[in-house]
Amino acid sequence: MAYERAGIGPEDIPVVELHDCFTANELITYEALGLTPAGTAEKFIMDGENTYGGRVVTNPSGGLLSKGHPLGATGLAQCAELTWQLRGTAGGRQVEGARTALQHNLGIGSACVVTVYQAVD
Repeated sequence: MAYERAGIGPEDIPVVELHDCFTANELITYEALGLTPAGTAEKFIMDGENTYGGRVVTNPSGGLLSKGHPLGATGLAQCAELTWQLRGTAGGRQVEGARTALQHNLGIGSACVVTVYQAVD
C-alpha cells in the first residue's frame, strides 16, 4: 500500500531502515517488502545486495541492535537517519544519490508502519 500511494515500487528504493530486532526478522522483512522475491533473502544477503554497492542499502544507521533497540525511540531514529540520507548529510553513511527511502517499523501488539520518504527539489 505504501508503494502504491507513493507511486513507486520496491525497485525504486536505494536506502531502507527496517526493524531488525532479530536476524530472522530482517530476513523475512526483505521478502515481505518486496526488496527481493520470496525465497531469495539468503542469496540477497550473500550477494551483498543489502549494503553499499548492492541494490539497496539496509540500515546505514547500524540498525536497532546497534542502538540497544530503544523502545519508543526506534522509529524516531529511523526517521532521522532517512531524513539525513535524503538531505545528503549522513556523512560516511551517505547513500549516494538517495532521493527516496523506506522506513519499516514494528511495535508492541503487532503494530507495523511502513513509510516512504521522498526528497523534494
